Amino acid sequence: MLTEVLQLGSLFEQEELANRRSVEPLAVRMRPQSLDEFVGQEHFLGEGKLLRRLLLADRLGSVIFHGPPGTGKTTLAYILARSNRSIFRQISAVSDGVKQLREILSEAAERLSIDKQKTLLFVDEIHRFNKVQQDVLLPEVENGIVVLVGATTENPYFTINNALLSRSRLFQFETLTHENIKELVRRAAFDRERGLGKYNINLHDDALEFLAEISEGDARRAIGALEVGILSSVFNSDIDSGSGSTDSGSTSGSRIIEFTRELACESVQKKVMLYDRDGDSHYDTISALIKSIRGSDPDAAIYWLAKMLVGGDDIRFLARRLVILASEDIGNADPTALTLAVAAAQACEIAGLPECQLNLAQVVIYLACAPKSNSAANAIYEAKNDVETNRVIPIPRHLRDAHYKGAEAMGNVGYVYTHELKNAIGNQEYLGVEKSYFRPTDRGFEIELSQRLEWIKQQLKTK
Repeated sequence: MLTEVLQLGSLFEQEELANRRSVEPLAVRMRPQSLDEFVGQEHFLGEGKLLRRLLLADRLGSVIFHGPPGTGKTTLAYILARSNRSIFRQISAVSDGVKQLREILSEAAERLSIDKQKTLLFVDEIHRFNKVQQDVLLPEVENGIVVLVGATTENPYFTINNALLSRSRLFQFETLTHENIKELVRRAAFDRERGLGKYNINLHDDALEFLAEISEGDARRAIGALEVGILSSVFNSDIDSGSGSTDSGSTSGSRIIEFTRELACESVQKKVMLYDRDGDSHYDTISALIKSIRGSDPDAAIYWLAKMLVGGDDIRFLARRLVILASEDIGNADPTALTLAVAAAQACEIAGLPECQLNLAQVVIYLACAPKSNSAANAIYEAKNDVETNRVIPIPRHLRDAHYKGAEAMGNVGYVYTHELKNAIGNQEYLGVEKSYFRPTDRGFEIELSQRLEWIKQQLKTK
């Protein structure tokens, strides 16, 4: 009787597992089950690389995975738990709080004491935990009660406590390459156990290339598009044939499903660009834009501008940064740059999107092609540093305000009104000490400024 009950229970468990599997997305079913199946991140998972060496030596320790979505952070956490012979526990910083966290940590401590069984705690979106919640993890992480695997799409140096960072190794995930995506899509298309291998699929090369390009390095997007395209084709074929069946246990027989580029396009509909206007994508892209302009590459600058516009970035922020750049990186090498940048900022206010993208494009190209000089920026930085760190230079008396009764008695006399002099150049002290803050370059309009300064010096020598 007991044997029959156990068998019945086992059948129920198998049925429940099958039911859950039947509704799982293809990308979930195709998650790699071992390091050998894992694709990408060779810079720390390849033969002889750090993470693989830590696993082989059974010295994993706590780690923080950071990088774009769909690059394998969650999948690798599952694999590490298996490789590390640990109990896997998962918590989401989006929906779970300190109470759930303390319960898991308490269970982990008890499990380690009684069964000598380690616990791998996977914290998804760990950057969403506040400082107090992150601090709760510290004692158990430091004492080895749990092996922490934290996953985040944000820069951990901005979002995770220094104390927690110092107790963890950081591994940066890169977007998957075209070849990585192609390999995963092929695997999903032809795997008979977990994938779509029961269907007779003809996966066209240009369709595969399209998915690799459109997915932005996110495996979930590419595999999701494949699933939509194949299953919708099966469903439509069943309707056309009058069977009306989409039973997952059935096979497609000899009927070939052509997964063409057209079908791939229909399955994706529209490319979704990975861009967070408040996160790393925003700051990394504006950095790339500024550095491309500074490096005099108009094509690269236009591309990064386009990315920010498509990502929905604030045009006022873009315009403000270009106004700053016009003085910081071009300055008096081309004084027109600031005028044009300010005009573009005003045009953005007047025209708005989408039209003002033309104004932004015009000024970005102009700034990229303009001669570069940071002499004005260096001049103010050095002068401010002198004011802040050295003794402040007294204002010479002849330069002080003399427009009040008693100014002469105060000694504020001796200023020479230069417009009454030849060439309007006065041979008098304006600082009182020898300083050289403005050092013009030999580029653009600053060549002429340099010549003017040399001429002024020559005129002063003759006075």
